[in-house]
Parts: sequence; structure tokens; C-alpha cells
Amino acid sequence: MGLGKMGLSHQAIVNAHPDIRLVCVSDTSSYVVDVLSKYTGVKGYTDYREMLAKEALDCVLVATPSRFHAEVVAAALERGLHVFCEKPFGLDPAASFELAELAERKHLVNQVGYHYRFVAAFTEAKRLLERKLIGDVHHLRVEAYGPVVLRPKGSTWRSQKTEGGGCLFDYACHAIDLVNYLVGRPMAVSGSVLNRVFSKDVDDEIYSTLHFSDGFQGQLATNWSDESYRKMSVRVSLWGSNGRINADRQEVQLYLRQLSPGADGFNVGWNLRYTTELTPPVWFYVRGEEYSAQIDHFVRCIETGATPLSSFRTASDTNLVAAMMRSDALKPRTAIELGSRAPSGPSVSARAARRGSFVRGLFGRFTRDDQAERR
Repeated sequence: MGLGKMGLSHQAIVNAHPDIRLVCVSDTSSYVVDVLSKYTGVKGYTDYREMLAKEALDCVLVATPSRFHAEVVAAALERGLHVFCEKPFGLDPAASFELAELAERKHLVNQVGYHYRFVAAFTEAKRLLERKLIGDVHHLRVEAYGPVVLRPKGSTWRSQKTEGGGCLFDYACHAIDLVNYLVGRPMAVSGSVLNRVFSKDVDDEIYSTLHFSDGFQGQLATNWSDESYRKMSVRVSLWGSNGRINADRQEVQLYLRQLSPGADGFNVGWNLRYTTELTPPVWFYVRGEEYSAQIDHFVRCIETGATPLSSFRTASDTNLVAAMMRSDALKPRTAIELGSRAPSGPSVSARAARRGSFVRGLFGRFTRDDQAERR
């Protein structure tokens, strides 16, 4: 359901899958439905409710704009259908967890399209972390940049707060979900910043500090208004007591201070593995092997009853962290300032003198402390 960019990509992948059959499609645009039906022969609907009522289905794929995810998923679950839903899994964490519980009660396979969990370099990073090759993780940094919103006019549903959730829910969610996948969900966030660059209604860049139950911390930085990148680029770096891991879509880099048990095949220092050598082949390629791999994973979970790698529950955790960042960004801030911040009042020279006095006093205190330590 939903025949935009992602919907058409999924339609092509499903249509080519050897073990499932595409029965019908649904989109509010009668033109899109008519064209697809004319040239592929697949049955089309402009109302998903009518489709669910008339067709005998086993599962559905939901790729509508984000604000419709919850209602469409709920309708499919109530009819006993397995559901694959595009990310983000709705815009309300409470509603997301309710849908996760509904799917689990009905023993229905449920998956959300966080495709970075199927990128070989990130799955390899996960394997290396589980083997504790870099020891205990004490810091991480995750970044996601790309050229999605580069002008103030010509906005789509993605740049409307009630439709897509902005960069936070539509872009940063990939970075958040990757963190959750690799090291677990952060327990708290702080210092969150949600800035607008071109958009009027939503955020275009997000920065936040992540706090984990194991006592380590990390940073998140995302910006979908960064034209210095040709397409979306996601990268994660993790520092541990015995080394470091860097991973992006192209490769995973592993630095080891010393070899530990289970480090067979690796050397002290830098080690490099390319995604091309780590990625299993897929039957159909659209935009990347990971898109086909996640659909096949959904199919295999239906066959076996296994829990998907990216379930409604894990996606709800991602929504929860995003909501925590939004709430944190709205909190009043305090800051340590050098001198007066008011533009009026004392002259520039007076403010500069006061600022210099503050710095000299601070420097003098440090100097006295150092002298005391030496004595």
C-alpha cells in the first residue's frame, strides 16, 4: 500500500521474489493505480480498506506517508495479516508500542524497513562487537548526512511536521535504529538540538548526546540539508578498551590494540573488510542488496515463525528515542557565558575589558592551583 518511491521499489522486489505472488496494490492516486494495472496486470485499489475487505491476502507491505502508518497497520493486523511497514513506524511512540503488542498477541510477523540492519558492513560490525574484539565500548558516534531538503520551496509531505516528522523521524531514525541494533537503546539523551535550515515546519538537522545504561555515552549528528553529499551517507564509529570500529555502507574498519581470543584472521592495528566481499547475493537488485534482503527476511520469518531482525517493537524503541530528543530539545537551556551578552548597556570596550578580566581571573586560578600542586 502506497506507490511512491519506496512503494514502487518494494513492488518491483516483491514482484520478482520466487516464493511470493503480488496480488494487488493500493494508492490514493487513481492515475498511478491505473497505469500500474494497465502495464503489469496487477489489480489496483484507491482505498486500502476496500482492498483489505475484498482480497484474500497473507501479508501486506505498507509504504504510505508516515502519518498513515499506524491506521493502515492496525487495519491489517485486525484482519490477521503479517505486516511489513516502511520506517518510521508511525510518529507516536505510544501508538507504536500498542501495535507491537497487538501483533505479538496475534502471533503475526511484523517488520519495519530499517534496511541498514541488512547492510553487510553494519552486520559485520555487530558480529565484531558481540565477539568483544574491541573490548568494552566506552564511546560511539553515529552520523547521517544527505541532500534531501535543499531549498525552502517545493516541499513534500516529508517536510511537514504532521505528515513525515521531519529529519528527526524520517532521517535521524536510521541512525538511532542503527545505534539500538549495535549496542542497545540509550536510556537518556541530553543537549539535543533540532535546527531548521530550509524547512519552515520541521527540523533539518539534529544533534544529541546519548547516555547508555552501561555508563558509556555517544553522539548523534544528522543533517538532510547537506548538499556536500550526493546521497544519504550513514557512518558509525565505536571506541572500546581494545580498539575501534568504523563502519559505513562501503566498508568496516577494525583497529585492534592487541589480539584477543576469537580474533583469528585479524591483525594488530587496522583491518579492513569491504561490503562487496561480505554481502550475500540477492535474486533482484533495486538500489542496494539490503532492500531485497530485508523483504526476503520478512518472507522467511513468515515461513518459520521467527521474529524479524527489525520488528515493530525495536522500531518502537527507535520512535521512543526520537521523541526523547524532541522533548529534550524543547527544554530551557543554561550556559556559561564570557562577559555580558546584552547588545545594549556598556560599551564594546567595557564589555571586552570585563571579558578579559574574567579570562585572566580564570587563568590565574588555574595557575595558582598548578603552583599549589607542585608545592
